[in-house]
Amino acid sequence: MKKNIGSDCNEIMDIVYESEKDNSLPLLTQFRLNLHLLFCSDCASKLKVLRELEHIMRTDFLPSSPDFERLIMERLGEEVCPKEEKALAPAGFSFRSWVIIGFFMLLSLPSSFFGINFIEIANSEGLSFLLPVGITIGIIVTCYGALFIGSHLKELSNRFGLR
Repeated sequence: MKKNIGSDCNEIMDIVYESEKDNSLPLLTQFRLNLHLLFCSDCASKLKVLRELEHIMRTDFLPSSPDFERLIMERLGEEVCPKEEKALAPAGFSFRSWVIIGFFMLLSLPSSFFGINFIEIANSEGLSFLLPVGITIGIIVTCYGALFIGSHLKELSNRFGLR
């Protein structure tokens, strides 16, 4: 009979550990758990210690440190990319390069279609063939503009006084 009580205690403690994870138990299981804890002082004391430890872990275990995350991120940055390598890293395209490439792209997109005989295509297909060409050029220009603005957001905000 003692063996049955011990296995019942193990089962009850398993239920307690599982209920701590998802915090949802069926009503009958809650009743069984509370009834067992009422009559078994060992399980009740274990549960009391567990709740006290949980409270300590949530409140007093680690003191709060507002600069802890900043210090960790700085340390990780130093380990990943030492200061000597940071100075040698390429800065990317400059503002001037983006503008020059943009003008080149705007000039080359319409001129790339000069080799196509538009009159012959227009006679056979109608003028509706220009719609996909215009959509394609629009998508390319829009994507380039979005990349340009996204990569130079800080410079553009400072230049136009946006905050």
